[in-house]
Amino acid sequence: MTTLILIVFVIGYTLITLEHPIRLNKTATALITGVLCWTIYILSVPETEPVLAELGHHLTDIAQILFFLMGAMTIVELIDIHDGFSIITDRIASRNARLLLWLICGLTFFLSAMLDNLASAIVMVSVTRKLVKDPEQRRLMAGMIIIAANAGGAWSPIGDVTTTMLWIGGQVTTMNIISQLFLPSLVGLLVPLLWLTFTIKPTAETEVATNKKGISRPYVTPLHRRDRATMFYTGLTAILLVPIFKTITHLPPYMAMMLALGAVWVVSEVIHADKDEEHRQRFTAAYALSKIDIPSIMFFLGILLAVGTLEATGILQDIATSLNETVGDLDVIILIIGLASAIVDNVPIVAAAMGMYDLTTYPADAKIWELLAYSAGTGGSLLVIGSAAGVAVMGMEKLEFGWYLRRISGLAFLGYVAGALTYFGIYGLTH
Repeated sequence: MTTLILIVFVIGYTLITLEHPIRLNKTATALITGVLCWTIYILSVPETEPVLAELGHHLTDIAQILFFLMGAMTIVELIDIHDGFSIITDRIASRNARLLLWLICGLTFFLSAMLDNLASAIVMVSVTRKLVKDPEQRRLMAGMIIIAANAGGAWSPIGDVTTTMLWIGGQVTTMNIISQLFLPSLVGLLVPLLWLTFTIKPTAETEVATNKKGISRPYVTPLHRRDRATMFYTGLTAILLVPIFKTITHLPPYMAMMLALGAVWVVSEVIHADKDEEHRQRFTAAYALSKIDIPSIMFFLGILLAVGTLEATGILQDIATSLNETVGDLDVIILIIGLASAIVDNVPIVAAAMGMYDLTTYPADAKIWELLAYSAGTGGSLLVIGSAAGVAVMGMEKLEFGWYLRRISGLAFLGYVAGALTYFGIYGLTH
């Protein structure tokens, strides 16, 4: 039974990694793989009740992650629909290439931690399109946006889906993950950023729309300005309060996110209450829900179901034992997992690691979980296909795999190693 389940999982995983060459959507593959694994499991045992109980347990954990992500995605979409992110992006008006690089990367880093790495990457790439004229310079900035977005998401419980999974699963706590990973993640960005700073020509041309009076922005009516400011600050505050609500009430994080979504939803209804139905429709939460990335949600469902089967049947525990015997050093194992997340999706890798190492042996905020959050979050930057942010930027800026490998991957690896060494130094001092 376990051999057959493992074969199905490996085949499904391989098809997911080959999504673009074979032109088969990874969501469909993940759903089929997840259901087939549980089907094989339940047909191979004499009693079905224990298997159904295991499935119910895993579905509860998975649902918490999915509801959390749906709520966060909808809030971000509502902000975007109201053009709220322009409050940040309209303030970038530098013609100096080096200064612009630092501004873009810095904003991406912190915006990723407050929202999520995918949304921040998309927003900041859109900004560079307006500001940067030279194609090669814009590609370099796009590559750095990927590194900044993934680094920024790693140290925040709401910034990257893998850190969110560890947070919801109880492996990490809010203040500890921020305090332990902020500096390593920042170093992971600063090392490639400093290197690239000295390779960009100081006189490189940037393009900012101007008129005789200086910087020109599209005219925005006072009403629209009010609406976008209201939604931006409301949405941002609601998301930032999620960890605080969870800490005070001890309710699961998805409950806090649902409360945040409800509050932002009410605000969106109130500020458009006096508009006619046709005009207000595109600003509603219902419309935002129709725009969120449902295929990604379904992909997480399928792949987490498949990984759940491996955990329920004891396969993950066997893999953990084998790794401990062959590699030995747990830190090296986690760093290898981080490197692997650049090749395959980091969500199933983290889900597998959570199943391989239990909370009884490694309690909340143990070294393994902190290092896993850093490695899986930043390791995806090593290849352009290694993270959701990378894939999105790849499509927007038409980044080639080979170009990214030559120009950005080496910088990302330097940052990855430097950040890991920083983490080990901090851990040694604080423990």
